Amino acid sequence: MKQLIVSAATEGGETNPLMPNPWEMGVVLVGFAVLLFIVVKFIVPMFEKTFAERAEAIEGGIAKAEKAQAEASAALEEYKQQLTDARAEANRIREEARAEGAQILADLKAKAAAESARITEQAHAQIESERQAAVVALRSEVGTLATTLAGRIVGEALSDDERSARVVDRFLADLETQNAGAAK
Repeated sequence: MKQLIVSAATEGGETNPLMPNPWEMGVVLVGFAVLLFIVVKFIVPMFEKTFAERAEAIEGGIAKAEKAQAEASAALEEYKQQLTDARAEANRIREEARAEGAQILADLKAKAAAESARITEQAHAQIESERQAAVVALRSEVGTLATTLAGRIVGEALSDDERSARVVDRFLADLETQNAGAAK
């Protein structure tokens, strides 16, 4: 069978079926060269341009993301600083309020103490005036009782008001002297 294939190939002429036709090969090579030229001249630059645009867009996106991240970090730091400042301000206001409250409390205590002292002084003055009124009333009653009692003891009526007033005053003065001597 081998022989058949070789003899059939030689019978038809000089053409070898394994060797392509030179004209066909030339046309295919020219077509390939034209196609290669078109691809290299027009299509590859478009691919390169698209690739460059995409790379630039990606790099720009990364740069924008990094810039946004930096801005966000700066905003976060600013927010933290403002929060710290606000806390410090709140603490200062709170301390001022405490100090002001303590001052108001001290003022109120002082006013209450002054009012208490005034009321106490007023009460002492009122008690003293009532005591003086009671002493005066007691003197007159004691004087009247003493005069009546002395009149009964003596057996005469001591109706002379001037004399009875002197006797009562002398009696009360003696009593006060005895009380003062006993108190020492």
